[in-house]
Amino acid sequence: MNRKCLLEISVQTLEAAMAAERGGADRIELCANLAIGGITPGVELLRAVRAKLHIPIFSMVRPRAGDFVYSNAEFAEMKSAISLAKESSMDGVVLGLLRKDRHVEIEPTKELVELARPLPVTYHRAFDEIADLRQALEDVIKTGARRILTSGGANGALEGAAVLAELVAAAGNRITIVPGAGINASNIWMVAEQTNAGEFHSGLSSALPYGSSDHEKFEREVRKLAEQIAEIS
Repeated sequence: MNRKCLLEISVQTLEAAMAAERGGADRIELCANLAIGGITPGVELLRAVRAKLHIPIFSMVRPRAGDFVYSNAEFAEMKSAISLAKESSMDGVVLGLLRKDRHVEIEPTKELVELARPLPVTYHRAFDEIADLRQALEDVIKTGARRILTSGGANGALEGAAVLAELVAAAGNRITIVPGAGINASNIWMVAEQTNAGEFHSGLSSALPYGSSDHEKFEREVRKLAEQIAEIS
């Protein structure tokens, strides 16, 4: 392998964000309440993290935990969250909408992508709820999103590596596939080798629980991942 790879780390506090940057993360996914999969962070957190970090920050836009089928009121909340992310100088947003039949909700997603411009949109792991991931790939591309965060429909990225490789190949230069779920320093090389992806996402939940105040350990775990990324590159 000889490519420049990028490491994105999901965090829910200013302290964890700063630790991730010190550890060598290339980008932050900023959420509230990662224990339930991550929801929209408050504007105070957005501004506090932006004031301290130099690396790009992508803000989660998810009004609640649970499924990804949203009401009109929740859709309006998502639009407001995107506006706040832009006002708070975020570098991107992360979102995902599904229809009741578990297909990509194309037109509303496209509306949010347009609202977010010029910020890029990552379509998150709502993608993994869809049965036909190849069709879902084409549907997400239609929305104008720039990235898809996915485990290839499996519990973890390593388990889904074969499907991820197919998605990376099918995506080509049209959209970036970002493997995520269960990635840590012990397996990122295998995920990278088997998928040929160039960006990787980790919350390091296998290394320490969400909400842990041991930010020194968090920084060490991020550094281990960053060192592996450097070797891949």
